[in-house]
Amino acid sequence: MTVLVTGGAGYIGSHTVLALAEAGEDVVVIDDLSTGFSTYLPEGVPLFIGDAGDENLVEGVIAQHDIESIIHFAGSVVVPESMRDPLGYYRNNFMTARNLLNVAVKRGISRFIFSSTAAVYGNPDLVPVPEHAPTRPLSPYGSSKLMTEIMLHDVAAAYGMQYVTLRYFNVAGADPQARIGLATVGATHLLKIAVEAATGQRAKIDVFGTDYPTPDGSCIRDFIHVTDLSQAHRSALAYLRNGGASTTLNCGYGRGYSVLETIDAVRRVSGRSFAVQYAPRRPGDIMTMVADTSRIRGLLDWKPQYEDLETIAAHALAWEDKLFRERHGELRQAASA
Repeated sequence: MTVLVTGGAGYIGSHTVLALAEAGEDVVVIDDLSTGFSTYLPEGVPLFIGDAGDENLVEGVIAQHDIESIIHFAGSVVVPESMRDPLGYYRNNFMTARNLLNVAVKRGISRFIFSSTAAVYGNPDLVPVPEHAPTRPLSPYGSSKLMTEIMLHDVAAAYGMQYVTLRYFNVAGADPQARIGLATVGATHLLKIAVEAATGQRAKIDVFGTDYPTPDGSCIRDFIHVTDLSQAHRSALAYLRNGGASTTLNCGYGRGYSVLETIDAVRRVSGRSFAVQYAPRRPGDIMTMVADTSRIRGLLDWKPQYEDLETIAAHALAWEDKLFRERHGELRQAASA
């Protein structure tokens, strides 16, 4: 049984491909490498470079590799960018998923795992937020993911497909062995920016909004280690293979940390200080987002291993140090050539 992973060379996708491969799964990846890296895939995992919304490409891969399940990561994920380019986000997130599902139905794929986001909730009425909470996204990013969730539900009901939608809260960290991590230039993830500042790659870190009605005035987020998240995908796949009913699950730990607490954690772990600049609130930002995780913990065989902010920060920092050394080594080699 072979699993197709779209966007499998990206940040979360590559960690999930690694987890699947280490568990003995046969995996095939489609990725256009716009934000992914082919070198982060385990040896022997086939990579098809292209668009996950290219129906001819996807159908050929499914036929060639006898695909039985799809895990769909491919898409765009930056909230401020989605505010500037909503049409691009509806194309990359909604239309790509529509085309992918069209081929999945045509080829009889019966299991589908979708990479969604807590951004579908908007500013929740209840914290921690449960999966049945109202969905009121504040950005085209969140809206495009919610539209895809609705489409997936309707497609599954019409064609006998079973699915798990995983709503990620704030994904952070890196492989504990520092083999792979977040390497996208200009990434907007808070912990990524903080460790870049700690390693001297940024002069400062901006905090957007310090006047929220929270204990320290900054936004509050529920972080989940990317390796724990990758194992959640493995568990979701096992759940579907065992006949589990279609469901939507929050992926977080149920513990919130403010932006300023997160910055302090990176300072403690790194032993380094860096400048913080306060800036106005950004459109589309959510004040407090913490997951109710009772459903995922009860339904899946999933036990987080890295449920600690400082551990997440330490793994992110170790990866960033490695990445920084590698990039500077390449620059020195180029200068001396």
